[in-house]
Amino acid sequence: MSPSTVHSSRAIYKVAYMPGDGIGPEVIDAGIQVLNKLSAVRGDFEFDFKYFAWGSDAYKRTGKYIPDGGLKMLRKYDSILFGAVGHPDVPDHVSLWGLRLAICQTFQQFANLRPTRVLRGTTSPLRNCPPGSLDWLIVRENTEGEYAGQGGRTHAGTPWEVATEVAIFSRHAIERLMRFAFECARGRPQKKITVVTKSNAQRHGLVLWDEVAAEVAKDFRDVEIDKMLVDAMTVRMTLHPESLDTIVATNLHADLLSDLAAALAGSIGIAPTSNLDPTKKNPSMFEPIHGSAWDIAGKGIANPVGTFWTGAEMIRWLGHGDAADELMQCVENVCEKGIKTRDLGGSASTQEVTDAVCDEIDSVLGGQYRSIIQ
Repeated sequence: MSPSTVHSSRAIYKVAYMPGDGIGPEVIDAGIQVLNKLSAVRGDFEFDFKYFAWGSDAYKRTGKYIPDGGLKMLRKYDSILFGAVGHPDVPDHVSLWGLRLAICQTFQQFANLRPTRVLRGTTSPLRNCPPGSLDWLIVRENTEGEYAGQGGRTHAGTPWEVATEVAIFSRHAIERLMRFAFECARGRPQKKITVVTKSNAQRHGLVLWDEVAAEVAKDFRDVEIDKMLVDAMTVRMTLHPESLDTIVATNLHADLLSDLAAALAGSIGIAPTSNLDPTKKNPSMFEPIHGSAWDIAGKGIANPVGTFWTGAEMIRWLGHGDAADELMQCVENVCEKGIKTRDLGGSASTQEVTDAVCDEIDSVLGGQYRSIIQ
């Protein structure tokens, strides 16, 4: 979306941020510190952050994750920065559908992007997997499929109780997602895409998925395409990471594969997600994928790198790709210096990593942009 305000040559973006639950507030606070530092040093854009207290505490008080009129209010923002949702006292399906999925589906954020690579200064658990050999973009269908929310339960509490969970695959949703995924693949150096499926067993929805993918591929003759069954895909990701580039998969399949991808890249704590409305009619939402992680909440040891990378992807979506690249350069510099949280083999706290990245932004970019301004 275009910036809400422009002062001379400086764009001002209105960003709704909702830290949510668990470690969400800690990593979102760290992310905002870094984003504000980057914007202050560059001087060509800034953020107007607005706090939204939507999370499980609000749900327990009011019975709602999103207050009446909340989505209408949220629609006015350029972007959404989301922490995590999930609380030990609230069933997971209540929290997920009450907040995150309610936003994704209402705002037609149908493309979920999950970039994955081994960052400089980090180590993959895979043997012989240095930075550069694992560099993927996972494109996930984000509004229907296995998470369409269709189904029900009957005869509750009886021996013959039945529950149905209906996956929905529409030609419209598959095609728009495939076209977006192929465009992403076309924009990457390898120009290669792998379509993940399970059409050998799921003979209706995923056969349609395969057919639409093949039809869309005809409009992208410059993009190399192959197809993998989802179970075989886990093996290929582990044994031959260099053979993959852009990956497109259903809501459930990509959800699972992207967590595996994050672990193979070093830690789920570094992994970002973009929930995009490619039409830009609605705000898109950006979040680290690690979840609420209540076991480490409040200890000051949560890895903020996933939120920094998420912030970089938000900046990229807002039209500042060079700034996104600069931020990731600084993040990787800090990792390379050994300033890392425990999940990456270090001993630094959340705030120590955050301070180090802010200092690196000053050190690497400060002189460059001061000279431009002067």
